[in-house]
Amino acid sequence: MSWNDPNASSEAQRYVNPIPSRELILRTITEFGDATHQQLAKAFDIDDSDQLEALANRLKAMVRDGQVNREGRPSRFRAVTQQDVVTGIVAAHAKGFGFVVLADMPDLFLHEKQMRWVFNGDKVDAVGTSIDSRGRTEGRIVDIVERQQNQFIGTLARDEEGYNVELSSPNNHQPITVTDDNVQALNANKGDAVKVDIIDWPNQHEFATGKITEVLDDENDRELIIETTLLNYDIPSEFSEAALKQANAYEEPTEKDLKGRTDLRDLPLVTIDGEDARDFDDAVFAEKRSGGNYRVVVAIADVSHYVTPNSPLDQDAFERGTSVYFPHRVIPMLPEVLSNGLCSLNPDVNRLCMVADIKVSRAGNVTGYDFYPAVIHSQARLTYNQVNSYFDNPKDKSVPKSLTGNKDVKKSIDTLHQLFDLLVKKREERHAMEFETVETYIKFNEKGGIAAIVPRTRGDAHKLIEECMLLANTCAANFALKKELPVLYRNHDKPDNEKSMRIHEYAKNFGLSFPEESPTQADYQRIIEATKDRPDAISIHSMLLRSMMQANYSPDNIGHFGLAYDEYSHFTSPIRRYPDLMLHRAIKAEVTNSKQPVMDFSLEDAGTQTSDTERRAEKASRYVESWLKCHYMKDHVGEEFEGVVTTVTSFGLFVTLTDLYIDGLVHISNVGDDYFVYDEQQQQLIGKDKGTLFGLGDLVKVKVAGVNMDLLQIDFDLTDKLKASQMNQTKKKSRSSSNGKSTKNSKSKNNNQNSSKKS
Repeated sequence: MSWNDPNASSEAQRYVNPIPSRELILRTITEFGDATHQQLAKAFDIDDSDQLEALANRLKAMVRDGQVNREGRPSRFRAVTQQDVVTGIVAAHAKGFGFVVLADMPDLFLHEKQMRWVFNGDKVDAVGTSIDSRGRTEGRIVDIVERQQNQFIGTLARDEEGYNVELSSPNNHQPITVTDDNVQALNANKGDAVKVDIIDWPNQHEFATGKITEVLDDENDRELIIETTLLNYDIPSEFSEAALKQANAYEEPTEKDLKGRTDLRDLPLVTIDGEDARDFDDAVFAEKRSGGNYRVVVAIADVSHYVTPNSPLDQDAFERGTSVYFPHRVIPMLPEVLSNGLCSLNPDVNRLCMVADIKVSRAGNVTGYDFYPAVIHSQARLTYNQVNSYFDNPKDKSVPKSLTGNKDVKKSIDTLHQLFDLLVKKREERHAMEFETVETYIKFNEKGGIAAIVPRTRGDAHKLIEECMLLANTCAANFALKKELPVLYRNHDKPDNEKSMRIHEYAKNFGLSFPEESPTQADYQRIIEATKDRPDAISIHSMLLRSMMQANYSPDNIGHFGLAYDEYSHFTSPIRRYPDLMLHRAIKAEVTNSKQPVMDFSLEDAGTQTSDTERRAEKASRYVESWLKCHYMKDHVGEEFEGVVTTVTSFGLFVTLTDLYIDGLVHISNVGDDYFVYDEQQQQLIGKDKGTLFGLGDLVKVKVAGVNMDLLQIDFDLTDKLKASQMNQTKKKSRSSSNGKSTKNSKSKNNNQNSSKKS
């Protein structure tokens, strides 16, 4: 051994035919900048086959342990430095692997061994080590920066080594061991749902250890999954004592509270919400003015009067960022004494508001607006269904007397309906998008199980309120920009070129043009209008929606692409969204000549926090809804349902059940007795042997084959094709006339089999 190795003696003791130590290899690679295995062997004067193999194995181990990176072919090794360390959030997969999710670069793939250290949602420092055969950058965790949670909900289990708590997805890769004494002390039984606190975190060789603090065996499935989700997504569900004390100290508005406010108590303002709404944060009124112009008053609960800057209530609200909506349960941003009480615009009581008083021309253009604090006295609590019934037939018995019996309220509602027709035309002129999608809600029975899944209908009343809120939001954004107020804007960027190209290719299926880059709202609206009456409209519009960028909050306004606004903000829901509360404070300070509030956080931090908490709430809500639907379908395995093909992939068909609005996968191996190839441009599976064709919008009959609760995946078997969509009927005729030639006939059977395996 001729090299100068600081660990030469220890290497010689461990190996009969020693090789350079890791320390020497790292030092040598650093001197070279990077080096191949062959270059290192030459540098160390190694030509013995056993030593060459040992050096290769050591380099692999150093890659695995994050000491060096391996790139290119032949592999070049480079020493990992502090500059290579990135910070991200762990996203666990039910199958045991995971990813470090990074904001500005591709995610790092984590093998099962790396996932032994962490739970879903943990913040970690990691380094990329190598590129795997699928092109993913493999990662190694070098430090755990922050644990997302230290309390979990799971099921008590027992194996030959003792008791443990098995967690649900996405943390089912990581059981938590508990002691026999702990189990006996709480009289817990195998199979019980339990809450467990972490005592020792896991490592490479041992699972985490914990202590059961509560047995939850009396909880029904619906409540239990919500509690589990709140923990898994780190969503606060309890308010601090200081926040509750502050909220409970407030009383009904007094004359002192009304000082300096515009008195609108005689104005026939009303609230219009869903039947199951419990908090009413907006009231509306409209009247005709001279020359055919309109005055629209949008009164929003003045949450800023109660939630003062940097107070305990404010700190809790900022941490939550938004209310979180689950089926039959809400985790509110504010305590219910405010959200359902003092800040809810209930009828026949005085309520403090911030008002957007807007002038609209008879052409539907905003010609002026004012913002001011006010006091109102809502004259009716109306529902969407009641108002829709009134629009259809004013003499309908379901229409309450609070509408028909109050001539001022009735006149205002009639005027709002007239104004709505104008605003819809303006919406069409600016090409704001309105996709054909289905929103559903779950009805439960007395035992907490699903009784039905019902689509929500959106009549004129719902759309009317939406247009009023859009008016207030755009005026508030315009005011904030003019006055340079410290607020957050609701931004929605235009699609990037990659997504535009995808829609460009997709639109060809309908004989429609779409630009390869920089599309406008009119480009999207053209496809929406051309396809809205098709039976596969929901599938098409879902594809368009997926091409859009995510909206977010930022102190810099870039406009809202989807709504076709140059400036947009959120003003209308301060009860349930923190950015709205910030906007209220800023506007109120401006119009009352007060100092702008000085917050404990920067605007940039607020934008990040509120965007992140919004995503968190959306993911949690979707997870619970998916879990409930999968749990429901467990009782229907073997039963047949009709459905519509909503997505086509190389590995099968996603089908949405017609009556239940539940999605499942027909794997390509269960599609039919044919050899199928995937046509990505046409979004079809095409049978090469028999000419069978499946595409978007096809009506099919499926049987529920199985439900995987860990993956939240429902598997269907295809039993019959009932009807091809109009588009696919046309394409089949076209293919027949061209002698059955397919654009993907060159695709090999091996490629198709590989696609199936990847799923």
